[in-house]
Amino acid sequence: MEIRLIVIRTNNQRRLVDFYSLLGLKFQFHKHNNSPFHYSATIGSLAFEIYPLSKNQLETVQNLRLGFAIENFEETLKLLEDNNITISKPELTNFGFLTVVSDPDGRKIELYKK
Repeated sequence: MEIRLIVIRTNNQRRLVDFYSLLGLKFQFHKHNNSPFHYSATIGSLAFEIYPLSKNQLETVQNLRLGFAIENFEETLKLLEDNNITISKPELTNFGFLTVVSDPDGRKIELYKK
């Protein structure tokens, strides 16, 4: 089994695209079938998409936690700091060397040194 799709929803797509682009994702703005316009980036065979909130959704879901292995770890952390994004102190764990940041909607994002 492999994960092929992750969709996060937000009331400010552009703000999230800007944040996740700092991690190295490259987004396309598009629409297919009856879906709303949204942003999509590819990570291997995974589509990572940023959609607007659904019609009956009042706020974003913040208890989703994501983890990304980053090729240029130190440079990415510097870029995040240069953009006033607070990062936790990087530390070595059983899962590898990592730091934790929050995306603009408050989701915790683990960044691993690849």
